[in-house]
Amino acid sequence: MKLARIVVVDDDSGVLRSVERVLGRKYEVASTGSPQEAIQLTEDFEPDLAILDIRMPGMDGFQLMGRLKSVRSDLDIILMTGSIHELDAQLIRAIRERAFYFLQKPFDREVLLTLVERCLELRKLDRQNRFHLMRVEKELSEARAFQRSLLPAEQGCVGGLAVFARYIPCSELGGDFYDYAEAGPTCATLIVADVSGHGVMAAMLTGIVKSAFHSASGAGYAPLEIVERISTGLQAFSVEQFVTVLCVRSSGAGTILEYVNAGHPPGILWRAGCPPTFLEATGPLISPAFPNFSWVQERLPTGERNQLLLFTDGIPEIEGDDGFLGLERLVREVKNNQKGGPELLDQILRSAREFSGGRRLQDDLTLLTANLSAGAVAKSSGGAKPAET
Repeated sequence: MKLARIVVVDDDSGVLRSVERVLGRKYEVASTGSPQEAIQLTEDFEPDLAILDIRMPGMDGFQLMGRLKSVRSDLDIILMTGSIHELDAQLIRAIRERAFYFLQKPFDREVLLTLVERCLELRKLDRQNRFHLMRVEKELSEARAFQRSLLPAEQGCVGGLAVFARYIPCSELGGDFYDYAEAGPTCATLIVADVSGHGVMAAMLTGIVKSAFHSASGAGYAPLEIVERISTGLQAFSVEQFVTVLCVRSSGAGTILEYVNAGHPPGILWRAGCPPTFLEATGPLISPAFPNFSWVQERLPTGERNQLLLFTDGIPEIEGDDGFLGLERLVREVKNNQKGGPELLDQILRSAREFSGGRRLQDDLTLLTANLSAGAVAKSSGGAKPAET
């Protein structure tokens, strides 16, 4: 096992010999009476700990501590003094300049040994913690990459619809999810979901939603089928976990909508100059706590309302000086934007940032919009890429 390395610097040769005798049996010890030599010694010897006398000619212990830390930033320092003058002031300065400990000479052998052992033990724990943190960060990075891979492109053309999305997570691993898929030549299904919490558990739950969504391809991506599959997938989790979902299938070139809203904020269906229609809840949120609950798949002729907006609750629940953004303000943004598509999504996000006054996001933000009009793809997509699934 590699021994810890200690540098001792003191212009008193008797002190150097004393420290070497005490520590030399357990550690690799290198000593010098010259502060200048100590700088080069630190570069070559790469110590874990330095024990420095405060009162030395040419450079005091505080100055040397700064020089040594510039050479080896993680070096721990124990300061020693034999002076009884201004002892309190030196102690305060040692604390402020982040020395590990301040020791007065003459020191007791057991005190020095115990102090050094404690310093090196904490140093070892710090290294272990940093290694653990690096491993966690690596795992989070991999989880972020996995979660991002679950999402399709932010724009696509499916079943005759031009689809656009925006996703902004509030933390490393968010809890929002969106997707879309072609359900036939003139049919497409869109989904927006919000799983409970954030972090690794949220990533696992979004994986369940993704799997349930695409496993329903054989059933024509029917919204009720998708929601029921999500519910089945969640049964293995604890009752504290839940998902809200709004799943919409458009058919007949956007003339008919079928949807299931499982405890999710309402979708907005509108056309410029017309009152909006809201896709309200058709059943409860999805949770293992409610294994016997059921949902209704609603059918809605779109008429002249040919724009659809789906979102998660992070949007209306953005907090500003006047409270929450709310659904009413969101509807005003929808009415004031004539173009729809990506311009609408970007305008909503700009307004949300302005409303929040720079406050840190408390939840993920997800928006998904589609133009349901015949020929909308040619007008709105600008050559959008096919959906990635």
